[in-house]
Amino acid sequence: MGVQEQYPFDVEALRADFPILDRKVGGDPETAGEGEGDDTPLVYLDNAATSHTPDPVVDAISDYYRSYNANVHRGIHQLSQEASVAYEEAHDAVAEFVGAAGREEIVFTKNTTEAMNLVAYAWGLEELGPGDNVVLSEMEHHASLVTWQQIGRRTGADVRFVDVTDEGRLDMNHAAELIDDDTEMVSVVHVSNTLGTINPIRELADLAHDRDALIFADAAQSVPTRPVDVAELDVDFLAFSGHKMCGPTGIGVLYGREEILAGMQPYLYGGDMIRRVSFEDSTWEDLPWKFEAGTPSIAQGVGLAAAIEYLEEVGMDRVEAHEDLLAEYAYDELEALGGVEIYGPPGDDRGGLVAFNVEGVHAHDLSSILNDYGVAIRAGDHCTQPLHDEMGVAASARASFYFYNTVEEVDALVDAVREARDLFA
Repeated sequence: MGVQEQYPFDVEALRADFPILDRKVGGDPETAGEGEGDDTPLVYLDNAATSHTPDPVVDAISDYYRSYNANVHRGIHQLSQEASVAYEEAHDAVAEFVGAAGREEIVFTKNTTEAMNLVAYAWGLEELGPGDNVVLSEMEHHASLVTWQQIGRRTGADVRFVDVTDEGRLDMNHAAELIDDDTEMVSVVHVSNTLGTINPIRELADLAHDRDALIFADAAQSVPTRPVDVAELDVDFLAFSGHKMCGPTGIGVLYGREEILAGMQPYLYGGDMIRRVSFEDSTWEDLPWKFEAGTPSIAQGVGLAAAIEYLEEVGMDRVEAHEDLLAEYAYDELEALGGVEIYGPPGDDRGGLVAFNVEGVHAHDLSSILNDYGVAIRAGDHCTQPLHDEMGVAASARASFYFYNTVEEVDALVDAVREARDLFA
C-alpha cells in the first residue's frame, strides 16, 4: 500500500480551504505573487511555528467585524450583547475541546507564553520561596524555561531540569529523583518542538501529585495535533496557542483547575476584570474574567472557536494519524539519504516534526537553499537554546507537518535536502 493510500481523509479536498497553499514563491517579497520569479510551488513545512488558516475561520472573523463588531461585557445594546455571547461561547468551545469542566477553567491570553507568565506571576510569586523547587525538563521552550528561571531568581526557589536521554526522551528515573517533597511545580512540554518527543504527562502528573506539587503542561505542539483531555492527563494547568491550530494570531489559552484559579490573584488589572471599585479597594470578577483585563481579543476568540469547529469536523484522531504518517515517512526518507543527523526518537514514536542537520551544511544555509526550491522550514534553535547546547549543535533545521501536507511535499523536502548535501559535498 502506498503512503498516499494510508491518508485518513481526502487531503486535497481540505487543501482547497487554504488558498495560501496554492501560492507560487521565489520572487520579490514586495510584489508577492505578482513579479517575475514567482513560479515555484510553495511547500509549507513550518507548521510548528504557525499553521495556516482555512477560509471558514477567516470568514468567521470577517463576519464578526462586518456584522456585530462591539466590545464585550460593556454594553446593553444589541451588538455588544451578540459579541459577548460569541466571546463567552468561544470559551465554552475551548473547554469542551480539551475536556475542561467549563468556561471558568479557560482563560484567554494572547499566546502560550503569556499563559505561562500568568501562572508564574499570579501563582509563583505568591507560592514559591527559598527551599522550594520547580522541576522542568532540558527540552523546555524558552516560554517555560526563561519564565520559571526568572521567577526562581525573584523568589529564591530552585529550578531543576530533568535529563534528556541520548534518544531524546525524558529520563523518568531522574524525574522521580528531582520531584521531591520540596517541589511545588512541575512544568513540562507535552510534545517537544525540537525533538518531537511526546512526553508522558500523566506519569509526571502522578509523580507531582504524590508530592503535593502542581503540574503545568506546555501543550503548544500537542493540542493542535492530537486529542488532548486535561482530565485524562490530570494536569493542573495547560497552555496552547490559536495560531498553531488553524486559528488567528494573538490568542492563546490557559486551562487551570477552577479551585486553583479561584485562589490566585489577578495578573493584570483594569477594566472588565473588576466587580466593584472604590478609592480604597477593588474586588474581582468571577472566573475566567478576573484574568482577562481590558478589552480582550474578541475577534481572535471568535476565530479560535471557528478553528476548533473546523478541526473537530476533520477529527483530531485523523489529524494525529496523518501527522504521524508524514513524520515517520520523512524520518525514514531523510535517514536513508545519508549524511543527515536526525534528533529525537524514531519516526514512529514522535509528534509531527523532524529536526535534523546535514553534514557540512549550517542549518541557516540549508533553509536558504530549501527556500529556493519553495520549501519553507525552520532553522535555528527553535527557542530551545539550552537543549541545542546539550545536543552539541548551535542550530538545527526543522520540518513540521500538518493535516494539509502531503507525501509529495515530503518528497520535495527530501529532494531539496539531497541537492543541498551534494552542493556542499
